[in-house]
Amino acid sequence: MKFIRSLQTDAKYLLAYLVPLVALAGLHLAGWWSPASIYLAFVAVPLLELATGGSERNFPAEEEPSRSGRVFFDILLYLNLPILYGLLAYFALRVQQGGLSGWEIAGLVLNMGVVAGSGGINVGHELGHRARRFDQVLAWLLLLPSLYLHFFIEHNLGHHRWVGTEKDSATARKSEWLYAFWFRSLVGGWINAWRIEAALLRKEGRGPLHIRNRMLWFQGVQLLYLGVWYAWSGLPGVLLALGVALTGALLLETINYIEHYGLVRRQLPDGHYEPVLPAHSWNSDHHVGRILLYELSRHSDHHYRASRKYQILRHFDNSPQLPQGYPACMLLALLPPLWFRVMDRRVDAWNLHRSE
Repeated sequence: MKFIRSLQTDAKYLLAYLVPLVALAGLHLAGWWSPASIYLAFVAVPLLELATGGSERNFPAEEEPSRSGRVFFDILLYLNLPILYGLLAYFALRVQQGGLSGWEIAGLVLNMGVVAGSGGINVGHELGHRARRFDQVLAWLLLLPSLYLHFFIEHNLGHHRWVGTEKDSATARKSEWLYAFWFRSLVGGWINAWRIEAALLRKEGRGPLHIRNRMLWFQGVQLLYLGVWYAWSGLPGVLLALGVALTGALLLETINYIEHYGLVRRQLPDGHYEPVLPAHSWNSDHHVGRILLYELSRHSDHHYRASRKYQILRHFDNSPQLPQGYPACMLLALLPPLWFRVMDRRVDAWNLHRSE
């Protein structure tokens, strides 16, 4: 009970640093500990969430303004930047020292991929929704190790607009296999980002290859990043960086898959879609995943009001609930027939509930 009570305090978000801390241990110890953050995220966390469950508790509305403005919650996010790049530097040094087997290096790549996904893309996602240029630049730097800078454009201006429709490559269809979704979302998201940026430039009377095209800059920065790895260790260094990036990106896309699986927004008689509601995102109130992912699993409120900071995201009774937390559901999604057996009836029941 003491552990569960501790999950109700603001200091609980310090537990998010367990991911990079365990990753550091994996880098240092190597051997069977090489993929240490995998053990934490996909073994320890699902078991802890089975034991501790979740909470539907929301903070009182009158506390939200002061809570939203507390610098403490921002600093927790900002610290992920030096942690991420520090671990990447240590990862490069660890491999350069030699003495590691092929499977140990593969484990370290997965180990760093989890950090790139959780402390990189996930935190970059949170900061990328904010209006301040400082926060947005930090978001870009956090997305960079996963080579996912296009996410800043496509997610904010594409996914949030078209979620729950056929126009959104990041919304999983009912009975769609995760592995097919990976390809559709990875490729579709990158292409959509180019389209969105070109459309924005056209509104300004500029061509798609104008110097202000952020996608051109993003590709250049990502090539420069890979160039640093090449300068360090040639092609093997680039392959290591690509392995970390792919792991982080696939973790993000697996989360995308479970967040909106099978949920559809109604098209209105005038051709427009109904507004995005809490009903269009799967939610999870399980304690541990909420903490480690800075409340990402309270996704229904995030899509309902994307400007809300993570520390004030709410539970809604009228949002669909995942059967378990994010890590357990991600594992389940890797086994499509089992995932369909668990989730498709929930999708059907939710759609029937909404139609009544």
